[in-house]
Amino acid sequence: MISQYFKIFTQRNTVILLLLGFASGLPLALTSGTLQAWMTVENVDLKTIGIFSLVGQAYVFKFLWSPMMDRYTPSFLGRRRGWLVLTQLLLVVAIFGMGFMDPSKDLFWLAALAVLIAFASASQDIVFDAYKTDLLPAEERGNGAAVSVLGYRLAMLVSGGLALWLADRYLGWQHMYWLMAALMLCGVLATLMAPEPENSQPAPRTIEMAVVAPLKDFFGRNNAWLILLLIVMYKMGDAFAGSLSTTFLIRGVGFDAGEVGLVNKSLGLLATIVGALFGGMLMQRLSLFRALMLFGILQAVSNAGYWILAVTDKHLYSMGAAIFFENLCGGMGTAAFVALLMTLCNRSFSATQFALLSALSAVGRVYVGPIAGWFVEAYGWPWFYLFSIVAAVPGLLLLAVCRDTLAYTQKTDSFLPRIHFATPYRWALRCMVAGSVLLALWLITLIINSLGWASWQSLAVTLLETGAFICLAGIFLGSLLDFLSLRRSARA
Repeated sequence: MISQYFKIFTQRNTVILLLLGFASGLPLALTSGTLQAWMTVENVDLKTIGIFSLVGQAYVFKFLWSPMMDRYTPSFLGRRRGWLVLTQLLLVVAIFGMGFMDPSKDLFWLAALAVLIAFASASQDIVFDAYKTDLLPAEERGNGAAVSVLGYRLAMLVSGGLALWLADRYLGWQHMYWLMAALMLCGVLATLMAPEPENSQPAPRTIEMAVVAPLKDFFGRNNAWLILLLIVMYKMGDAFAGSLSTTFLIRGVGFDAGEVGLVNKSLGLLATIVGALFGGMLMQRLSLFRALMLFGILQAVSNAGYWILAVTDKHLYSMGAAIFFENLCGGMGTAAFVALLMTLCNRSFSATQFALLSALSAVGRVYVGPIAGWFVEAYGWPWFYLFSIVAAVPGLLLLAVCRDTLAYTQKTDSFLPRIHFATPYRWALRCMVAGSVLLALWLITLIINSLGWASWQSLAVTLLETGAFICLAGIFLGSLLDFLSLRRSARA
């Protein structure tokens, strides 16, 4: 068993994916938690620190410029490696430049560099996801996802907790940022050493094709809408359990912040890494559907550890066991889920489609917070964590419905076309696009309000409610049509 576990590290592309995963995860904390800590130490006011958190929106909306990376090929290193090295060199320069800044004096330039880093980092993520999708055959995607998750998590530890410790004890903030810039060179080196994927699928010939064709390709497939719902719902139980886990452990159970931080950062990280690698190993023996189902059930069951904490007396060992088991199962589920996203991408548009699908997968993590807070206030912690187990069930049911579609795609590396209800499907897609546009306008209005340029509170609420309703109506219609199409195909 142990020899099979470490067999992952003997594969040809493992070191490349590990280093590229590290380069992908390194910039994230440097524009979020680590930057916030630096600004806090320099006595920057809380309102300004809060505005800086909007920098992270680049990771949510990266799909907007992902078609450019499918359409154009740099004149060196190829379609994927060329973009990778460009974004990585831009990150090295921008992170190095942050080392010359002083938050108490250079806020404008610090903000400009933070935006540039977030944009370049999100762009690197787009290309790295496309690179994995194009490079790995179906049987290696589980291992590839596990190794890239390992590199990503290690990088977050280095640019998060380790960076804070080095800045506080030894290097100071500016030298620490210079060190992080030097570590980004690992990604550049890995890109130069990496093979360019052999892709028989042609790149889009125009920008219009790069934007429209990925959507037409995806929504022209059998079960497309049900698969979209599966992507949103698969890790919903995990999203609920994790949304308030720190608050629960401190306020709900009574542990102090130091205990929670130590166990979460060390044991939780170790469990996630072990889970991702173990999940990758198991996926060599299981089909994609069976891996997703097994790991999804384990993800749901692992939330019971928090429920046990909520109904028993406080004990450090029980907290450690709950965190370890939840992160272990979450790591396994993440490995299978990333393999699913890679399987669903057409190699002609892998950058655009992966960016869209990964953005959808973040919906639960981003938007369950307000619902979770209300639920805890109304029903308490034990019922909340029991509900988080139930919240995982719809994703598992959707997975069962999509079983044949996923099996066909994994086996043939192609997609079943849709043949029924052409006109109603077009209306479902129009509804979702219109709702998405209104939600984008809501976000712009929210930013304008937060900056104090205007006070459009009622407009923001109207845009949010209308956009969400139209979007959900389109998704409901598309999913209903998928279900009816499945029944018609079964009868035939």
